[in-house]
Amino acid sequence: MKPGLPLIRHYLQFKDLRSEEYSYLFERTAIIKKRFKNYERYTPLVDRTLAMIFEKASTRTRVSFEAGMYQMGGSVVHLTTGDSQLGRAEPVEDSARVISRMVDIVMIRTYEQAKLEGFAAHSRVPVINGLTNAYHPCQILADLYTYIEHRGSIAGKVVAWVGDGNNIAHTWLQAAEVLGFTVHISTPSGYEVNLDVAGLRDTSCFKVFQNPLDACRGADLVTTDVWTSMGFEAENEMRKAAFANWCVNAPMMAAAKPEALFMHCLPAHRGEEVAAEVIDGPQSVVWDEAENRMHVQKALMEYLLLGRIG
Repeated sequence: MKPGLPLIRHYLQFKDLRSEEYSYLFERTAIIKKRFKNYERYTPLVDRTLAMIFEKASTRTRVSFEAGMYQMGGSVVHLTTGDSQLGRAEPVEDSARVISRMVDIVMIRTYEQAKLEGFAAHSRVPVINGLTNAYHPCQILADLYTYIEHRGSIAGKVVAWVGDGNNIAHTWLQAAEVLGFTVHISTPSGYEVNLDVAGLRDTSCFKVFQNPLDACRGADLVTTDVWTSMGFEAENEMRKAAFANWCVNAPMMAAAKPEALFMHCLPAHRGEEVAAEVIDGPQSVVWDEAENRMHVQKALMEYLLLGRIG
């Protein structure tokens, strides 16, 4: 960082922030969401520009960031590899040097965590991970806020993860370590979480179960994701066979606590990773969870650009 430039904070994985910073973000999210619901104008990011860079397409990520930035008074530049030099072999470091001179904050949704980190290392402005193959911190930020909104503090609770040991699972593990809860993990053989990627200092924050029903016993929250994430489509049929017993169904929800919630980051495939009666049932909060992506990301952008308010 050059002398005279302010300290730049990036959000590349969940453990980039401390527990007290998350407490602040959740407080700000509640305030920002209440203003949104009451049609109160709140535009602290006037004259600020967000660049959104997509190598992986998305509905929820684009809409939540774009709508959120406009609601906060800012503007948005949308880039894909098809309409920028990012898809024409320009070094990511050069793209970072140029783009970060023209905007105030950048969100990137890409495949490789190393590419995201390379961009951030050469950026003059905050960079947010909109998803990589390693982590999806904005999604878990929304999930946690949704739990808090419905049930209060997640400290000391149990989250059951049923399905692929993917970027969402890695991020849940980081969140458990930072915020003090436990994750019960059940994945098919060969699809386990990568503990090196999760990068935990304390492995007591999770337990592994071969039987997904056992992972759900006593859980406060049951959550899952698609069996085949973007980029792994060639494995789809093989994964369907391997994951056949990892569909979150009514018996799994019955094994959880009576007040347990169900979450899914969406899009969902009813009859594969989740039964229709679960995702469309009374314990499901997936629509609140999806909306809350926008509200937590507004609080995150506000924090990275303006610091603490008040």
